[in-house]
Amino acid sequence: MQLQTEIKLKDGEPKINYGSHLFVLGSCFSEHIGDRLSASQLRVLQNPFGILFHPFSLENFINRVVEQNFFTEKDIFHHNGLWHSFDAHSKMSHQNPDVVLEKLNEAIKSSFEFINKSSHVLITLGTAFIYRHIEKGEYVANCHKIPQKNFDKELISSTQIQQSLWRMIKCLKSINPEINLIFTVSPVRHQKEGFVENNRSKAQLISAIHHIVEKEESSYFPSYEIMMDELRDYRFYKSDMLHPNETAIAYIWEKFTATWMTADTLKIMEKVDKLQRNLKHKAFNPDSEAHQSFLQKVEKQKKELKKRFPHFKFLL
Repeated sequence: MQLQTEIKLKDGEPKINYGSHLFVLGSCFSEHIGDRLSASQLRVLQNPFGILFHPFSLENFINRVVEQNFFTEKDIFHHNGLWHSFDAHSKMSHQNPDVVLEKLNEAIKSSFEFINKSSHVLITLGTAFIYRHIEKGEYVANCHKIPQKNFDKELISSTQIQQSLWRMIKCLKSINPEINLIFTVSPVRHQKEGFVENNRSKAQLISAIHHIVEKEESSYFPSYEIMMDELRDYRFYKSDMLHPNETAIAYIWEKFTATWMTADTLKIMEKVDKLQRNLKHKAFNPDSEAHQSFLQKVEKQKKELKKRFPHFKFLL
């Protein structure tokens, strides 16, 4: 008896290995994948501007990076005691405007350097709803809790998203022609827009991405479909019934690694995961002979991995 529908996954190519450089961008679900890639000691740069939910904000970020379009004071604003940028997440905000500019411009520099050596870019789209600042006449990445009356909300079309994605691809490949793009749609449901509206939004994103994937050398990983069809049960959601819980995230992560990682990479990831768990182990009797022997084995594991992969960094 089969009690679950299963998404048939295509093998990702080119595969990811420990020589790869992975640029991870997009909605909050991209943070879950990016965190796991980093924990596995892969080379990752994740959301330098913070979480970006919609295609226009991602396109704007990529354009700024590739064109080295740095921020000045005219590009930031003061609200509720902090300085912000409409182009970035609130994690870049600060009480000091100089700090905000430094963080934003450093993110542009580091992103430019990383794109030049990136093998893969993983882009997770969250929503097709966007907000335009009425006075400025510009689409924003984040409203920073400014009153809703200052913005117009718009559901952008599949065609508009396609055009935005084409521009992103063209921009990235202008400085790194060998870069490989992996698109996915966040399985997080945006209740604040309404459930019907959320489905319309996801449909526009999925339609646009598949139009691109069919015509361009880029790929699609079905995070959204795995959540909706394989994990079709509220036990896979957090208490808000909107966000995937740890079990769901781990399940989607396993599907992603099985699809995109080389066999050797998966074996190394297992060793890294085991070592990470051992490093977190709390001894009942730290002075015992058994624990000292355990520490020696852990140190040996660490040295063997570091010898093969000098870029590995273990916190303990």
